[in-house]
Amino acid sequence: MSRNSRSLARFLRPEGPAAIAFIRVTVGLIFVSEGLQKFIFPGALGVGRFAKIGIPAPQILAPFVGSVEIFGGAALVVGLLSRAVAIPLVISMLVAITSTKLVTFNKNGFWSTAHEARTDLLMIAGLLLILFVGPGRASLDARISEGRTD
Repeated sequence: MSRNSRSLARFLRPEGPAAIAFIRVTVGLIFVSEGLQKFIFPGALGVGRFAKIGIPAPQILAPFVGSVEIFGGAALVVGLLSRAVAIPLVISMLVAITSTKLVTFNKNGFWSTAHEARTDLLMIAGLLLILFVGPGRASLDARISEGRTD
């Protein structure tokens, strides 16, 4: 097995306790829901919201982010390339926090900002858990890595 194949196998390794499947599926379903809502409610949550908060090229970025959330979330639900998918989703969440929560920090104060950011922070925590611990045995990643040797 080549070095690249071994690195990929290690990256896909389905480590983590069985309970990680609950976190992975829950985080994935939330992303699917949020991504779909960017298309279902474009004025409030998609292009219109992106334009309102100053995201550049909202006509391009809102559908792009929505698609990343839908496909990334679905991949998490089934546990496919879970660690790899967690990376762009963490980036999406960091952009969400900086563009919506931190920009109003001076106006709203710490406690209001902390309250508004709680879901975003939990999503990041769940994604980092998946990234660092792995998707768990109940995942497609586990099926892919079965029989491989490192």
